[in-house]
Amino acid sequence: MKREIDFIKFNPTQNMTILVKNNHPAEEYTHIASKIMSYDSVHAEQVGFIEKPNKYGAAALLQMAGGEFCGNACMALASFIAHENGLQHNALTEIVLEASGTDHLVACRVKRIEDEYYCQVSMPLPKKIEQQSINYDGDEMKVAIVRYADFFHIVIEVDQFNEAVRKSAQSLAKLLGVTVGANLIGMLLYQPDSNELAPLIFVPPLDSMIWERGCGSGTASLGAYLAWKKQGNIDARIRQPGGTIHVTANWQREEVTSLKIEGAVGIVARGKAFIEIQDTV
Repeated sequence: MKREIDFIKFNPTQNMTILVKNNHPAEEYTHIASKIMSYDSVHAEQVGFIEKPNKYGAAALLQMAGGEFCGNACMALASFIAHENGLQHNALTEIVLEASGTDHLVACRVKRIEDEYYCQVSMPLPKKIEQQSINYDGDEMKVAIVRYADFFHIVIEVDQFNEAVRKSAQSLAKLLGVTVGANLIGMLLYQPDSNELAPLIFVPPLDSMIWERGCGSGTASLGAYLAWKKQGNIDARIRQPGGTIHVTANWQREEVTSLKIEGAVGIVARGKAFIEIQDTV
């Protein structure tokens, strides 16, 4: 049978994001997301579901299809709430969200400039940052692992984003997806000289692997890594294929104590999608 899906599509730094408005059984989220993000449907890089919040003070709950945390999707939802509340040009508002992948409320600050929304999001703090050498495919790679509760990002400093490096990152992400059991694995290729990031995001529950054009969570992890490496505060604009995301990281007493990203969000479409759902009755 066909299921009618009310959706909004967003453009946060070209990391095309779909948020689903109407209620659906949680066990259908993975299927709906896989279908609606495909090329022959609405087409996007990730899908989240807007739910009623459980915690006091939160405006909404963002449940990502793979159970992961997503900074860009938080920006998208905060921008949508600001839009629905009638935020005017040059006005500023504060919005608090609940989100999958973190136990903490997510504080968002949204400013509207004409038809675009500039959103700053307070990101989850990593539990641990460490450097390791990984022997893979006969080569030894020195990487930094930024660990969270149920996902991690791997930062790999490179001289260039060539095809060989990209293929190695994809293969390693697949291997880790099989062996580690995380909700999300990010491979962050970083060129220090130009402050450029090429983020590969693998969500094993969806079997979704995408070279994202702009990754909010990856930018936050890169900021945390740079603060750890510097042993000091970081304020950086990270260039990505879809644009620039600003990250600030505060470092005190041998740890990251604050982590924020800021970027632009556009609302590009809203409507209904029709997804085939297997009738189990």
